[in-house]
Amino acid sequence: MKKLFLVGILVPGILSAQRWHVNLFGGISNYSGDLQDKQFTLDESYGMFGAGLQYDLSRHFSVRTDISIAKVGASDAFNKPDLQSRNLSFQTNIQEANLLLEYTLADLSQHRFSPYVFAGVAIFHFNPYAYDSLGNKVFLRPLSTEGEGLPQYPTQRPYSLTQPAIPFGGGVKLRVTSNVVVSYEIAFRKLFTDYLDDVSTFYVDPNILLAARGPEAVEMAYRGNEIKNGNPNYPATFSIRGNPKSKDWYYFSVIKISIGLNAEGNTPYGRGVRGSVDCPKKL
Repeated sequence: MKKLFLVGILVPGILSAQRWHVNLFGGISNYSGDLQDKQFTLDESYGMFGAGLQYDLSRHFSVRTDISIAKVGASDAFNKPDLQSRNLSFQTNIQEANLLLEYTLADLSQHRFSPYVFAGVAIFHFNPYAYDSLGNKVFLRPLSTEGEGLPQYPTQRPYSLTQPAIPFGGGVKLRVTSNVVVSYEIAFRKLFTDYLDDVSTFYVDPNILLAARGPEAVEMAYRGNEIKNGNPNYPATFSIRGNPKSKDWYYFSVIKISIGLNAEGNTPYGRGVRGSVDCPKKL
């Protein structure tokens, strides 16, 4: 009975001391790769949103986990001039789950504003597609546009649509109430695949591709004949289609709202007065 009594006292106290937050965020997403070679740009951006949980280990370190839904894409029409005649394009939806360690430079129980950084691990799912000359949506992986999975090209292995990634980035936080923090964050994803855009290595023999995957595969592998003054001739076998030495990236630029799930009388970053916004001593 005494043990049950002690548990009844201690458990609520432990739970009330835990500093949990719900994170809600949204913004824009983009990618860097063979169809968009800039390291960071807001061109050809799409929307994204997500949610997650965060637990404060201390006043500076936190562990957080997020689930994000995003879209990225690009087109050679906006690529470097020497690649525009290739006329390739892609889009893909991305679903990601991650686990991150976050470091906040300033103690937000004493400061209203602070920069922060984070890094961790993630897993994401993608499935690149493009639209053919008639406007039909075509998923690219089954077409083996670079000979993936064909016996004539044993080095070209089919790529997995679920991959690991290394997320990292940083931002700035502004505490607006005792339990609400608003952040602006830029988050990069280092990938281990070069096929986020379905472009990586070289052109394969169109006759082999036609026999194995059909005319749609040949059409989507090279699209220079679809544009005005484009080259109607399919490129030579093994000529460069992409750069496998440079892996693809995607990244987010978001506004995040963090809402503390704390017991009465606690701020997300330490003891404070309920509802008070005057407790920070410094900016």
